[in-house]
Amino acid sequence: MRVLVAEDERKIAAFIRKALKEEGFTVDVTGNGDEAFLMATTQSYDAIVLDIMLPGRDGLSILRHLRERHNTVPVLILTARGELDERLEGLSVGADDYITKPFFVEELIARIHAVVRRASGDKLSLLQAGDLVVDLVTREVKVGDAAVDLTAREFNLLTYLMRSPGRVYPRTQIIEHVWGFDFDPGTNLVDVYIQRLRKKIDPEGGRGFLETVRGVGYRFKA
Repeated sequence: MRVLVAEDERKIAAFIRKALKEEGFTVDVTGNGDEAFLMATTQSYDAIVLDIMLPGRDGLSILRHLRERHNTVPVLILTARGELDERLEGLSVGADDYITKPFFVEELIARIHAVVRRASGDKLSLLQAGDLVVDLVTREVKVGDAAVDLTAREFNLLTYLMRSPGRVYPRTQIIEHVWGFDFDPGTNLVDVYIQRLRKKIDPEGGRGFLETVRGVGYRFKA
């Protein structure tokens, strides 16, 4: 899951970034409202955590303009405790949920999962291909009756490819979405993780879930 965090209080932003990365999310952080709006309109995110009080564009202005552009990315707004009017206005202009400061990071993570799940719909809570089943809510992976233990990064890579079976993803795009940093042409990081995944979800090598497209990248078998 790729999340944009727009928060100008550095300690809070760093706290959120660390917690979400430990959960396996790819996280972009900015403390400026103008930059947040630019990132939200030019890049693809699964969710946005948006503080209302930001330098430049304020959070409600960003949210309002996103919805006017028919951008339906789930948005969770951060508000100060007791600011009922801000929460009501945020919900009225299209916020999917809110959380008040201070908050427990476990609640923030749970709320992010919830708004993404609601936006995706129940039909996307499970991904399945043959006897491979991935539960996006519990993050459980099974091949037949056997549970498969994946790291957070392996899980994110698998689900990223599974969501669009048959589509070829260049290594650059995989790196950007799953790891969240620019591609180093000298790294074989994607190839290493693909090999790990193959061994875990297809140890006998007969299912061929993950296909290599020479000179381009990888795709999940349609």
